[in-house]
Amino acid sequence: MMWIYRVDEPRLGVVRIREWRRHAHITVSLLVLLLCGSAAGLVLLDQSDSSFPNKVFTALWDGVNLVTTLGDFAEFNQPQKIFMLLAMFATLLIGGFAVSRLTGLLSGDDVMAYRENRVMERKLDQLANHVAVVGFHSLGELVANRLRQAGQTVLVLVGDQAQADRAAEHGHMVVLGSPGVFDDVLRLARLHSAKALVVTTPDSNNNLAITLLAHTLNASLTIVAPGESPLRKGLFESAGASYVVVADEIVADALVGRLTNHVEATP
Repeated sequence: MMWIYRVDEPRLGVVRIREWRRHAHITVSLLVLLLCGSAAGLVLLDQSDSSFPNKVFTALWDGVNLVTTLGDFAEFNQPQKIFMLLAMFATLLIGGFAVSRLTGLLSGDDVMAYRENRVMERKLDQLANHVAVVGFHSLGELVANRLRQAGQTVLVLVGDQAQADRAAEHGHMVVLGSPGVFDDVLRLARLHSAKALVVTTPDSNNNLAITLLAHTLNASLTIVAPGESPLRKGLFESAGASYVVVADEIVADALVGRLTNHVEATP
């Protein structure tokens, strides 16, 4: 199972499970009625000299064998045999109803998503001291994987199914929600108990909005975000980012450092 919590959970999963339970209750009720009816009919048709308690026990035994299809029946007289033929036909009808109504209802994708959400709810309730990573494009994937390799508990927050699947395949817990409900995604990320939040999506405006909302949810949360320029860096810091990494500055420092080392090493 992939550990993905879907904020936009398919509601059809809940409907299908309720439908399955309703049909299961109907099936069980029909089988109980068939058991009681079979036992009562066999007692009334029993022409033996056995005591009434023995007749009842034998009838119940035969009724249970009929319902469970075990086939270990007592000896029947002619009227009982005719009655049991009708009861067997009723059993076949109930079995056909159960197969047609119950088979396959719990194996659909919507039901699996519902079940996975229930499991993930328990995992999220226990989550603490984790690092939330927003986005799982190339940068987010590198950050999440390296954090996990460093022994950190990582929760990936994404708005795209393909990213969610890829993050889950890498062993990360994931909260998936469309951009329209991403506020709910951040609330489900338990930022109040998180160690840090790393924002990695390619959209700078989106990153800024996420930083502002995360800081609003937890003003003491450590937030790391990329910035394209010193101006953007200031905006992110105003929004609540603890550290803003300007990629061009890092690349420039690395290039100059390599060049300086090369020049110094050249006679």
